[in-house]
This record gives sequence, C-alpha cells and structure tokens, in this order.
Amino acid sequence: MILPTPLVPAGPLARVNPVAKLGAALLMAAPLVLTIDWVSAAVALLLSVPLLAMSGLGWRRFWARTAPVWIAAPLTGVTIALYGETSGTVHLDWLFVRISDGSLALAAATVLRILALALPSVVLFATVDPTDLADGLAQRARLPARFVLGALGGLRLVGLLVDDWRELEVARRARGVADTGRLRRVLGMAFALIVLAIRRGSALATSMEARGFGAHAERTWARVSPWGAREWLLLAAGAGIGLTAVAVAVATGSWNFIVGPS
Repeated sequence: MILPTPLVPAGPLARVNPVAKLGAALLMAAPLVLTIDWVSAAVALLLSVPLLAMSGLGWRRFWARTAPVWIAAPLTGVTIALYGETSGTVHLDWLFVRISDGSLALAAATVLRILALALPSVVLFATVDPTDLADGLAQRARLPARFVLGALGGLRLVGLLVDDWRELEVARRARGVADTGRLRRVLGMAFALIVLAIRRGSALATSMEARGFGAHAERTWARVSPWGAREWLLLAAGAGIGLTAVAVAVATGSWNFIVGPS
C-alpha cells in the first residue's frame, strides 16, 4: 500500500520558526489593542497582505481557515452599529436600537480591527506543526520544558475529541437512544465526552511522568529549532507593520487610545 504524501506548504513563510511567527503576530497586534480607529486597522490589514500571500496557504485552505473570522467580524460590526455609542446625526431610533454616525464609525473600525488582529494570526499559524512550536518555545523562547511538553501533549489530544464525539453518536444510534430529544442527547454526549477527556488526560499525564517528562533536570532535544535571518526579518516586518499603523493613525489624528479620553 502506498501512503499519501503529506501536504507540505510551499510558501516562503511556511518553514519559518513558529516562535518568529508568534512574535510577529504579537508585534502586529499590540498597537491595535491600544486603539479603536479605522485608520490604524486598515493600514495594518493592508500591510499584512504580503505576509498572508507568502504563508503557503492555497485559496481554498485560506477561506476555510479564516471563515470564522469573516463571519464574526461583520456580526460584531452590526451589533455595534445598532447599540454603540451615539454621536453625530442619528439615522434610526427605535426602542433600544439607535444608529448614528458615531456608532457606524465605531462599527467600521471594529470590523477592520478584528480582521487586522485575527487574519495574520490565523494564517501564520495555519502551517505550524505543534511539535515544531514546542521545540521553538523550549529552545528559543526558553519556556519551562514541563510546561511546553504538557501543552504539546494536551494539544495532540484535541483532535481525538472529534473522533470521540463521532463514536459516541454512532454508539448511541446503534442502541436506539439518539432518535428523539436532541437537546438531551447533546447534553448527555457532552458529559460523556468530558469524562473521556479527563480519563485520557490522566492516563497521558501518568505515562509522561513515568517516562521522565516531569524531571527538573535540563532536557536535551531530538530536533534543533532553527533560527536565522528569515526569522529576524519576519519579526522586523511585524514590528514595522505595527509601528507604521500607529504612525499613520497619529499623523491623521484618528488615534483613539481606548484607556484614555476619546
């Protein structure tokens, strides 16, 4: 039997150290967390487009991975437009709904802000292998090995939850207890899934402890986490995008510090 060849992303950023991707995403997001204005968000989103294009994701995978972002951002904008802070001309006033120039501007800024914060993070991490991320966090970010390995073990088990849910559903249907009472069935399956997750997590923790993963001595690593010029370039690009967004927002007078006077 011939096993299928795994899909390897071919973008320039696909093989960059995951720690550099994490750092670049944080550097791009940090300035946007401090302000709510459409200028800084639009500039950051526009400048991050080349990074998204170099991530190695095809168009189909891009839309599949980012679909929740494209759904959540407009819904958030609609909510703020209907119930946001009122200022300027009021276009609609009905019960609790009040649409004004201020609420519409805040809604547009929020939508752009969500896109600018979420899209680079989702796309950059779409090609990250959990083991590579753990190697980078332990070797480059110098995080405690016990924390990193425990998080990696837990992350590896997340995919099993979907399989467990399907098996529970098939088993209940085979026993004839899943034909009626959908809400009761979902609650029962959720409780059973929690029990399975706790049991599997306990078994994994015991197994890892028995194999010495909890030792306090300095660990050695089977694979070296590479770090070079491309990682520094990605961090510089992330910092440049964040600083440019701040500079343009301040220069245009649209900077709105969220913890200060608006």
